[in-house]
Amino acid sequence: MKQSIQLRLGQNLTMTPQLQQAIRLLQLSSLELTNEIQEALESNPMLEITEGEEASQSSDDNSPATEKPSASEEIAAADTDKAMQQSEMPDDLPVDTAWEDIYEPAVYQPPTGQGGASGGFDDREQDINDTGAESLHEHLMWQMSMSPFSDTDAQIAIAIIDGISEDGYFDSSVEDIHESLVSEIPELELDEIDAVLRQVQNFDPPGVGARDLGDCLKLQLQQLSPDTPWREQAIQLVSEHLDMLAGHDYSQLMRKMKLAEADLQQVVNLIRSLNPRPGSQISSNQAEYIVPDVFVRKVKGVWKVELNPDVAPKLSINNAYANLIKRADTSKDNTYLKDNLQEARWLIKSLQSRNETLLKVATCIVERQRGFLEHGEEAMKALVLHDVAETVEMHESTISRVTTRKYLHTPRGIFELKYFFSSHVSTASGGECSSTAIRALIKKLIAAEEPKKPLSDNKIATMLAQQGINVARRTVAKYREAMSIPPSNERKRLM
Repeated sequence: MKQSIQLRLGQNLTMTPQLQQAIRLLQLSSLELTNEIQEALESNPMLEITEGEEASQSSDDNSPATEKPSASEEIAAADTDKAMQQSEMPDDLPVDTAWEDIYEPAVYQPPTGQGGASGGFDDREQDINDTGAESLHEHLMWQMSMSPFSDTDAQIAIAIIDGISEDGYFDSSVEDIHESLVSEIPELELDEIDAVLRQVQNFDPPGVGARDLGDCLKLQLQQLSPDTPWREQAIQLVSEHLDMLAGHDYSQLMRKMKLAEADLQQVVNLIRSLNPRPGSQISSNQAEYIVPDVFVRKVKGVWKVELNPDVAPKLSINNAYANLIKRADTSKDNTYLKDNLQEARWLIKSLQSRNETLLKVATCIVERQRGFLEHGEEAMKALVLHDVAETVEMHESTISRVTTRKYLHTPRGIFELKYFFSSHVSTASGGECSSTAIRALIKKLIAAEEPKKPLSDNKIATMLAQQGINVARRTVAKYREAMSIPPSNERKRLM
């Protein structure tokens, strides 16, 4: 096969390094953006945070280490800055290049000095954020170490604790524990394992180490004070008639336990105060904090939309370092400063683009969902990404990036921007109703129902149709399950 050179013309979609950086910053959450800005401030000496004109002026006037430049120096610095903008900062870099191809990446090097080569940075500081909450296994092992166990009983207790799930239930069996330890303890009997298991079941939290739900509730009731009202009746119910309680067969329960309806209600209320998952009280998951990106408040009857200044701090160029750049100097230090200056300018430009896009999209959402801010979820309007994209004249993918993991602080709480998007359902009058508003109406109807006669899904669909909202019974069931609301037979109560 003969080789030849051919010339072909074509079009394909490419992204410049500037666009790639802007897209990456656009999809970052508030915490990730804060970390990104902090890393840039530490690695790039040209960047600094502007806290306000008065603060910057006062800091410059009161700083003994810096002197105010003269008029000639200011003119020279302005000329240098203008020349660099015109000659070295293009509107767009070539699509087949990367940042490292044009500018030398800025690497932060901590100053050497005290504390060895790392210069004042202690490795122990890195472990501050790694400290998590105590797990259930660690909590039980700590209690076991504080209990007067013999060496054999301690070995059995460790095996039992290893068989306890995160919910607090003993998923293993006494026979399995015996089989795993009989090679190390030949004289081990099943009665010894049962005795140690009963001691572990007295640990905190109450109900831990139970074999099933009835055993868990019984252990919690037994640890209550003997003077607790209806304690003995509650123990009898969870031990003998728990299946009837689960099926809400209250008439059969009253006959079996020989209790009046009011007395049975007191017993059921005591059981409901217990925790069916005792292990959930001891969680090793760290709390996730939400920082709102946008604030919405009503000022003189008008809804105002503002960005959170703590999330999006104002960055600027450090004039002290920028003045050190000389146009004709090609030394290594001067090249390093120029590269950092270009990178800082592109970062500031990308952050400004991100803030403008976020504010524009949030303002559009607030205008569309003003009814929610005024009246609540029932007034939520149907809204999709395409509607906002047409209003702000952007692509739907950009709207999706802006609204993902971005939060809006309103007088009704903090909501993700994705929360305000929902599909629509046609009404009898020819209009539209959002799925969020339908969920709110379903929740309102269930909250107002009679506990003895809860509303079925078919009845809820009929009541919604009377309000002009035509939804099928299976749609009501889907929305109800999405809100973790049990069906009507499980919502039945005595009073």
